Amino acid sequence: MQAEIVLLGSGTSMGVPTLGCNCHVCTSSDPRDRRTRPSIAIAFPDGEKTRTVLIDTGPDFRQQALRENLRSIDAVLYTHAHADHILGLDDLRPLSFKNAEKIPLYADRVTADVLRHIFEYTFSENNHYPHKARVALHPLQSSTHLFGADFLSVPLLHGDLSTVGFRFGTAAYLTDMSDIPTSSFALLEDLDVLILDALRRTPHPSHSNLETSLQFVEKIRPRCAYFTHMSHDLGHVETESELPRHVRLAYDGLRIPFEL
Repeated sequence: MQAEIVLLGSGTSMGVPTLGCNCHVCTSSDPRDRRTRPSIAIAFPDGEKTRTVLIDTGPDFRQQALRENLRSIDAVLYTHAHADHILGLDDLRPLSFKNAEKIPLYADRVTADVLRHIFEYTFSENNHYPHKARVALHPLQSSTHLFGADFLSVPLLHGDLSTVGFRFGTAAYLTDMSDIPTSSFALLEDLDVLILDALRRTPHPSHSNLETSLQFVEKIRPRCAYFTHMSHDLGHVETESELPRHVRLAYDGLRIPFEL
């Protein structure tokens, strides 16, 4: 089926512009150099409905949802428990009130434990406040079936931390990773669209940099690739001018059609 990826945020954990910085990227007038915290939405048909599945709810989720006119959310998949990927969970509240059922959230055990701790007021059975987010946590499996579509978990390494990317149809989203385990490459064959971490030019202990991400693209061989989770080290225009034709920089608001 035809589906669409919406890049909600393409920035790193501090966002771009970065607070207190006057570098040429942080002061750029190019809107593509303004990057909120990383997240995507996947929109696809389900009968007469259009379903929207999020990957992560970062601290800029409210701003992103307003910008992209997200009117409903049907499920959320979490990659890991870092602040820039989870702190917007509470902003699901007004959208969750529209659903007959609680919005399902899928997370591995470590991430689920962190979510329960930080958002104790949301998940506590003793809190009967009627306007808390209507959400329910579910264990993340190797394959999560949602509304006729399969989302495959792709194990990744984020420094010493294990994180999860996702393969869905002919597309994959690999944020917050420094390496891809050998066993995960089998899940990334024959991709039309690959979105992956490319933090900056110089090496980083827990993120892939520009050079390494280009090597991953060469190994995985998607038909097109987009770099995300970018810091203010990568200006949009000058960086894209250095890249192969089938590799681009993602930017907030980018929409990518693909086959799910």
